[in-house]
Amino acid sequence: MPARCPYEDRTTEASARAHAARHPEPATGTATGAATGAETPHPAEAPPGGDPLARERAHLAASRAALRAMREDVESLDLTDVTANWVNAAVLNAQIEERIKSLADLSHTPLFFGRLDYVREVSAGEEGAAPDGPYRAERFYIGRRHVHDPAGDPMVIDWRAPVSQPFYQASRTNPLDVALRRRFGYTGGDITAYEDEDLTASGDGAEATSRLLQQEIERPRVGPMRDIVATIQPEQDEIVRSGLSGTVCVQGGPGTGKTAVGLHRVAYLLYAHRERLARTGTLVIGPNDSFLRYIEQVLPALGELTVHQATVDSLVAHVPVTGADPAPTAIVKGDARMAEVLRRALRSHVGRPTESLVVVRGSRRWRVPADEITTLIEELLARDIRYGAAREALPQRIAHAVLIRMEQAGEAPDDRVQNAVARDRAVKALVKEVWPPVDPAKLVLRLLGDADFLHTHSADLLTDEERTALLWPKPYRGVKSARWSAADAVLIDEARDLVERTPSLGHVVLDEAQDLSPMQYRAVGRRCSTGSATVLGDLAQGTTAWATPAWPEALHHLGKPDAHVEELTAGFRVPREVIAYASRLLPAIAPGLAEVRSVRESPGSLRLVRAGEGALLPGLVEACHAALTHEGSTGLIVPDPLVEAARAALVGAGLSALAPGEETRADARLTLVPASLAKGLEYDYVVLGEPGAVVDAEPTRGAGLRRLYVGLTRAVSGLTVVHERELPEELGADTH
Repeated sequence: MPARCPYEDRTTEASARAHAARHPEPATGTATGAATGAETPHPAEAPPGGDPLARERAHLAASRAALRAMREDVESLDLTDVTANWVNAAVLNAQIEERIKSLADLSHTPLFFGRLDYVREVSAGEEGAAPDGPYRAERFYIGRRHVHDPAGDPMVIDWRAPVSQPFYQASRTNPLDVALRRRFGYTGGDITAYEDEDLTASGDGAEATSRLLQQEIERPRVGPMRDIVATIQPEQDEIVRSGLSGTVCVQGGPGTGKTAVGLHRVAYLLYAHRERLARTGTLVIGPNDSFLRYIEQVLPALGELTVHQATVDSLVAHVPVTGADPAPTAIVKGDARMAEVLRRALRSHVGRPTESLVVVRGSRRWRVPADEITTLIEELLARDIRYGAAREALPQRIAHAVLIRMEQAGEAPDDRVQNAVARDRAVKALVKEVWPPVDPAKLVLRLLGDADFLHTHSADLLTDEERTALLWPKPYRGVKSARWSAADAVLIDEARDLVERTPSLGHVVLDEAQDLSPMQYRAVGRRCSTGSATVLGDLAQGTTAWATPAWPEALHHLGKPDAHVEELTAGFRVPREVIAYASRLLPAIAPGLAEVRSVRESPGSLRLVRAGEGALLPGLVEACHAALTHEGSTGLIVPDPLVEAARAALVGAGLSALAPGEETRADARLTLVPASLAKGLEYDYVVLGEPGAVVDAEPTRGAGLRRLYVGLTRAVSGLTVVHERELPEELGADTH
């Protein structure tokens, strides 16, 4: 059994409140309102006097010192005599190293971003009661990770702890016993401002807009995706903290934070169910490697280092993918009916004996009739267990039949005899004949290359046209010589699972899920068959020919039909003007889907530029120059066929561009993005070239319009659309 990592800390509501009880804050007066950068008198505040901002900076410095001490304590641990063997020692050392990494103090990341002040009434004379009133304050600093002082009392509460939840959920209409909520503004890792929200103030119940919260959302994006732990909204927090046992599907338009919600949900589940998920594992699945590189720093910033990331293609990479399917072929290969075709094709390898089995044991010969063995085979098939598991069970079933005959003859065989019979040469030869081993890749190879074999096992499932689309024009001679496509790899993964069960993880996050085929959903579902999932996507951003039309259908293929579907409609990333313009496409691409309501109004954030004939590329370069005058990152999104021409135009103008997923820096803030890879990425400023060509680059107009919708919604601060051709009619008249 692995050794448990020492020095494990976990902030609970009980321990935090116990600390507050041991260290009560005196009460000093009444609340008067909210302010930024100035002290707000409040019962939960310390006595008047001194600079409140300086006091908060002092607490930050003390918290950083405490975190360093926590790290030094772990580094100084001597494990020489605490492990029984080298295996336990290796496990324990790995856990210690992981613990040390999790205690790193990132200088550019604030240890805490908020504070909660509770004030509760106590009996007169009770310890901690204020001299001028029956109140005692409880104050908690909320941050990315737990920090405690040498006595073990918490100085910073983990944002995932129960006591931290009111930071996200409390309001004037439902204060949750919170008297004051303080948000901190940072430059780098230093506190530069704070903002107080008095939740006891009377009024009409309207919630004030936090300026610091708005600034944090709008802060320029340079580098990979960052966490949103300081800006989680109540509806997002409810999803983040939902239980581990159920699967949650989050439908969210651009800028609603669904990706961040999914990642923070993983961090929360690892906090709340660490031991269970340490055994079963967690996985984040993204649409492509560029997307995974973009999000890879979010979880480590929250102290979680053990979550694996992958694409669906990498999960099913049982063969090298060197070919590509036309859309009609990929659609058929991705159809859920292919699972039944594969099942039938696999089970067709099971035969029936034509002769009795004779097992020789010493001087005795034991005979099992062919019809009895056939019955055993039929029973295993009826149980519908994995092909490989049934193949392993058959020798034992046959051996048991032999043991019955031995007992009837007066012998007393035991389990050792049964195992010996199961390994008998005659039994092994029979099993190999009637239940032969099957290689999953060879099964798919035959199915796609043998018209008769395919027809036999799909006669009532597929049409002649669909079978024609599936068959290779020329069959390949073997697995290594075949030019496998991505869809073929998914079929092989299905076949592998029919032979041997795919191991299940404890929790899987599936992002950009709307683009998966039914067979891809099945591949993901196998990897959380005994666990749960968080499914993230936007039906309006489905850009594949097999994109899911509705979440219930997708969840059925995933194997989670009872999943709870949540819809996020409040947008925090994309400016109101930009999302309103992109939403003109919704009636054509996702009728009935709610339009995102952006909370950010940014006049001038949308520009439409009509380039003269032959002036598209110079217009794009000029727009990039203009965008780069602003702070933050810039993404140039162009139709895939235009990428190389755009790159050459940028180089000619003295601009170098990163590839999607490469980390932006202060001296490299421009990224050239093919429209097909824009999904999931975001930039402060986006220049989008030739919308009509973005639409035309896709096999269908619907897919092209959805691809355009994705490109139009990648901007956080400003979008410039440069076009030489007429805009797609679905966008309406050019009024900008």
